[in-house]
Amino acid sequence: MKSLQLPKVMFGTWSWGAGMYGGDQVFGQAMQAEDLKSVFDLAIQNGLNAFDTATAYGLGASEEILATLMSAYDRRDVIVSTKFTPQLAEMYENSVEKMCDASLKRFGTDYLDIYWIHNPMDVERWTVGLVPLLQSGKVKAVGVSNHNLEQIRQANAILGEYDLKISAVQNHFSLLYRSSEHAGILDYCKQHDITFFAYMTLEQGALSGKYHTHNPMPSGSGRGETYNKALPQLEKLTDAMHVIGQKYNANIAQIAVAYAINKGAVPILGATKPEHITDALNATHIVLNASEITQLEQLAQQTGVDTRGAWESPMV
Repeated sequence: MKSLQLPKVMFGTWSWGAGMYGGDQVFGQAMQAEDLKSVFDLAIQNGLNAFDTATAYGLGASEEILATLMSAYDRRDVIVSTKFTPQLAEMYENSVEKMCDASLKRFGTDYLDIYWIHNPMDVERWTVGLVPLLQSGKVKAVGVSNHNLEQIRQANAILGEYDLKISAVQNHFSLLYRSSEHAGILDYCKQHDITFFAYMTLEQGALSGKYHTHNPMPSGSGRGETYNKALPQLEKLTDAMHVIGQKYNANIAQIAVAYAINKGAVPILGATKPEHITDALNATHIVLNASEITQLEQLAQQTGVDTRGAWESPMV
């Protein structure tokens, strides 16, 4: 992972493209390459060159959009992260390598920087499939996503039999959802030189400051169904984030991102507008003090909001 020279944040592409599990179904929008070119270019120009996707996002649609955008650049200048999803394995003859090969073909490249097992369905069966990918150089580093501590240890032990290891863990982590911290996963990652990536740091916009009771998320979208009912409970928290943000000349979204960075995570942030890039860049320069972190965590706990996704198993 160190050789990748990761920036402090990575951009997620779940909302890029349409189709099954795609942006139109989950986020109420379907962004295409032409909509995203200026956003992608701005990110690269500012050294924020890491992008996370998955075969499952629109069944390859997100990968194809990212491939189109990165084609204008030297492959070595873009860090590409994508995933093997066990639930789609039958489409690729139950082979981790064949799903990876399909991603490589979509990207028009012979290697991926990070390849993940998307979720912990049958850890023993699928983790071993990462071995030939590492040994052949098709992937530089591997990680696991949505795994609890026991499953992370199990995956690491399987790879350890081949003198290999997990280099990354990607779990849901935000002010509102600190389950990976409470379960000891953050500590385990620090102890074993594993990079922890935090997705849904902004809780799909609920911690961005953009949405509130008078401006809810798009109705009919998955995130609207999840978060709109919780918006009233978040007001004290987001008000405090606003006040803290004034000290750093930052907005609410930047404070949410800075919080995750200050906890030792690499946030994975949705990027569909130029301001998402500038927000992320500004957040990388904010260092919250201990009292501010404590205040935010206490207010977050007081909301009583549980944002665990339907796809997630409890970490503790």
